[in-house]
This record gives sequence, C-alpha cells and structure tokens, in this order.
Amino acid sequence: MTPAEAKQCVELARGLRPTAWSEISGGITLENVRAYAETGADFLSSGTLTHSAPAANLSLLVDCIEDQ
Repeated sequence: MTPAEAKQCVELARGLRPTAWSEISGGITLENVRAYAETGADFLSSGTLTHSAPAANLSLLVDCIEDQ
C-alpha cells in the first residue's frame, strides 16, 4: 500500500471510530518512513532493524533442584 492509500485507510478508520488506533507495517524503511508517518497513523512497525541482524546461537539449560 502506498503512503497515499495508507492515509485514506487511516482517515476511513478514524471516520468510523475516532478513538481507534492505527498501525502501518510492512515495507517501512528509513527511506519512506516520513511519508508513512505523515499518514496520521498512530504507530509504524518496521522489521528492517531485525532483517539484517546476525543470528546468535543460544541455548538455555535449566537444572531443576528439588527442595529437601
């Protein structure tokens, strides 16, 4: 959805329920975040920060100790 289309959706939602919160996600990047912010949505969500993060090899060991 383009920023212009997203703005129409935000306006439609606010027209139906003025107290509704709106979030835009998917395709939000540093290059287009301002355009999406100007739609009036309450929240923007971007996976860009985590898409390029390197994986970490983690493990969790749990040792159960019984009370005696």
